[in-house]
Amino acid sequence: MSDAPRLQVAAQFAARRPWVPAATALRRWALAAHRAAVARLPRARRSAVPADATVCIRIVGAAASRRLNAGYRGKDKPTNVLSFPAAPVEREIDGSLGDLVVCAPVVAAEAREQRKARAEHWAHMVVHGVLHLHGYDHGSSRQARVMEALEVEILRGFGYQDPYRPVTSPNHER
Repeated sequence: MSDAPRLQVAAQFAARRPWVPAATALRRWALAAHRAAVARLPRARRSAVPADATVCIRIVGAAASRRLNAGYRGKDKPTNVLSFPAAPVEREIDGSLGDLVVCAPVVAAEAREQRKARAEHWAHMVVHGVLHLHGYDHGSSRQARVMEALEVEILRGFGYQDPYRPVTSPNHER
């Protein structure tokens, strides 16, 4: 039996357009982020992570993202990804890390504007969100450096480019 952290991912599709990756891709990206986050925990804190953790990734349209962003963050606009960490009691009882809400139209627009491959940008959003569920943040420059370095490392494991470097090649997927 493997000691690698496991992660059950429930994928919910309230929106499928513009382009949205399959549930298998969402699961693969989430698992990689989960394993990387757990691996960086001090050994004594790893036992606090449920052996069979769960996360829900819900794909939504702009209106739903806007409502959630306004209600929870006070920002009246849709956003790429929202992370809702589970309460400590939820983690303990059912292994939930929390929920991610990804806005398909915002992610698609960002990928186009930033000239990034859609799959790579989606992977970045899922990885970014899962790291938030593990307590990573980017509120300070130090926190941002730590979180971004881990994101880059995880994404490189899939053969993806550094999401924080501008794309210079015109040969990207649209």
